[in-house]
Amino acid sequence: MKKRKVPMRKNILTNEMEPKRLLVRIVKNKEGEVALDPTGKKPGRGAYVGLDPAAVKQAAANKTLERVLETELSAEFYQQLYDYVDHQKARLDLFGELGKKH
Repeated sequence: MKKRKVPMRKNILTNEMEPKRLLVRIVKNKEGEVALDPTGKKPGRGAYVGLDPAAVKQAAANKTLERVLETELSAEFYQQLYDYVDHQKARLDLFGELGKKH
């Protein structure tokens, strides 16, 4: 059986290429609204963040996402992102690689 190509995306917090399924997409739409995109299908400019809660806290302190997305982000958005990343990391640690088929 032929191996499938694993889609890779750049983690904007570490500048490293990682498998897409191990990243969280953040999207900015035409109206300038920023939201989490768990499905990866919302229209707009996307940026990818890894499943590292400490890196998200650091990004909030350095305003990394604000520079990348060129918009102001609220503390509530950073908290929502932190909670989501923390939850996904816990799932990954508990169940192993997300979406992996045996």
